[in-house]
Amino acid sequence: MNVLTKWLRSYLPELPVDDRQLAEDLTLRGIAVEGEFEAACGGALYEMDITTNRVDAMNHYGVAREAAAIYDVALKPLTEGLAAPVVETVAGEGFPVRIEAKDWCGRFTARVIRGVSVGPATGLIAEYFAALGQKPISAPVDATNFGWLAMGQPTHVFDLDKIEGGIVVRRAKAGEKLRLLDGTERVLVADDLVVADEVKALGLAGVMGGWDSRVTEETKNILVEAAWFDPTPIRASSRRHGLHTDASHRYERGADFNGPPVASALVTRLVVEQCGGAVVGPLVDVIVPEVVVRTANRKPIALRVSEVQRHLGATADGLGVSAEVVEQYLVALGCCLSKGAAAGEYSVALPSWRLDLEREIDLVEEVARVYGYNRFADTLPAFAGEVVEQPHAGQERVIRETLRALGYSEAVSSTFTSAEEASAFGDAGAGVVAMGNPLSEEAGMLRPTLVPNMAAMLAQNLHRDVSVVRLFEMGTVFTGSAVEVKEESGIAIGATGAAFATSLYKAEDALFYEVKGTVEALLAKFAGAVTFDGASLPAWIEAGRGAWALLDGKVVAVFGELNAAEAQKRKLRQTCVLAEVKAQALLGAALKSPVAKDVSRFQAVERDFSFVFPDAVRWVEIEAGLRGLGIAEMLRVTPVEIFRDAKGKAVAAGSYSCLVRVVLQSGERTLTEEELSGWSEKIVAALTKLGGAQRAG
Repeated sequence: MNVLTKWLRSYLPELPVDDRQLAEDLTLRGIAVEGEFEAACGGALYEMDITTNRVDAMNHYGVAREAAAIYDVALKPLTEGLAAPVVETVAGEGFPVRIEAKDWCGRFTARVIRGVSVGPATGLIAEYFAALGQKPISAPVDATNFGWLAMGQPTHVFDLDKIEGGIVVRRAKAGEKLRLLDGTERVLVADDLVVADEVKALGLAGVMGGWDSRVTEETKNILVEAAWFDPTPIRASSRRHGLHTDASHRYERGADFNGPPVASALVTRLVVEQCGGAVVGPLVDVIVPEVVVRTANRKPIALRVSEVQRHLGATADGLGVSAEVVEQYLVALGCCLSKGAAAGEYSVALPSWRLDLEREIDLVEEVARVYGYNRFADTLPAFAGEVVEQPHAGQERVIRETLRALGYSEAVSSTFTSAEEASAFGDAGAGVVAMGNPLSEEAGMLRPTLVPNMAAMLAQNLHRDVSVVRLFEMGTVFTGSAVEVKEESGIAIGATGAAFATSLYKAEDALFYEVKGTVEALLAKFAGAVTFDGASLPAWIEAGRGAWALLDGKVVAVFGELNAAEAQKRKLRQTCVLAEVKAQALLGAALKSPVAKDVSRFQAVERDFSFVFPDAVRWVEIEAGLRGLGIAEMLRVTPVEIFRDAKGKAVAAGSYSCLVRVVLQSGERTLTEEELSGWSEKIVAALTKLGGAQRAG
């Protein structure tokens, strides 16, 4: 939001600092000024980033209140100046208001102005709006916008002559239609809250007013509305209809229950000053007592100065946070303090505009924030005992070190995912956990798997011209239901782009086998035999392009090529291979203990064997066949060269030539020629048995 320092200073005539220092001090207190620019009306224009829990500071008066607390200067009451109480000039009855949805509307005020002449706003409104870049509409509407910019309370003006009977705040009727101020017609549901008259809906409460009852140049009589709505239905209607307005932004976060009468006075005075007319009858203020208890009259919080001092510790000046400082800051923020039975104890009545304050620790934080975190001494917390490593710390360290050593960078993604992604990648049998209050449709579920987020990160890199990507993420996944949530650790591995040229596999297979090798290398760090199975793979894997990885017969991972449909959805134009590892299973598995062997001082001997094999014979079978010979001196078996001839001349079609290198070495003696010859014969026989034919020469 944008804030004018000229406007702020109208509430703070004794402010002792310049605009630059004010911006710095506000930022240090959590009321962040992201940018400072010269304002057309004089002073500075602040671009501010106010956190969602501080709706009270999303207006000029709220920011001024913070500055008053920081500098201990007087803050003009909102009831002075422009917000002075309206003097009734014409006697009359109050406008009829009835609240039917008492659980959703706790307060509704209405005031009648008759004989207005609608035109453009002038004076201070026009000046401030021009400096803020706020679009002018008409004087009455601009007065309502001025109101929420001033004090954060949304208000609305109706053309009084378009209202049939009185005001009724009720739930909408299913299928009821309402044309809004943006010109769109909305079909309402029973869970929408509306401000209506006795015949029809006039506006979507807390979100947007209606088209038919709007104020125009022909309007002669106006009804000013200021109300308090519960955040839940406003948030739901805003999301349901895709409408995020200045009003809904504030109502969703909890408005000030005591704000409507003050806002009504401010807007009414501005309308009369700008458009003429006379206020008729008293302010109608309908209050639901049950709502007052949970808003403006919340239970006081017990606060102990000793707890404030214990949490905050020493200050840089050595004086510490005294009881006087605690009182000064909390009173400046709007709290009412009553001293308790013991010294240093208070009962703190909370201001109606701070619904985020709920516990003693919240008040401690407020004292620390206004005092300034930079004014506390740099000290380390006291510690006794010793650092205790978590039970699975060793396994976690090995997992991360192994994947980093293989060229993968660790990434972190959102804990949330969409229902569509959860269904496409999650295990239907394990269940999914829906959020009760999702940030958006794309983040409506707790992630049951890390795979879709990994696919999104690969796509993000590729769309930014990073063609070779190797990532892994280790994080928590959630299954079950909203009633019973099961949390487990998971690992996702993602790769795209050929990082290394190889002659071992076809070009399109190289990436797949690289990821297979990554999974195999990771599992090799744990005790147990690693095997693979390609049956019944998840739907997100391209048919025939994936496998399960098992450790001692138990499934611990699945990997494969992202199928064409999922790749197209993400606009991926090159192959992506992903793996999902059940980290929870690995964290409970034993790590292999490294065994050190003395380096032999005797010469190693290499023997090469050139064979032609059918394509059906895989290297894993060749290696297993040679290892099965039981030659203890066989140190290594590696494929040195693999050759295929597309024309079928040097090597027949459907076959490939493989140069197998065997390294033999003893740790106790020099190998004899007789031993080497005997082993060579056994190796040739084993390779021949596998279907290989030895090449001549």
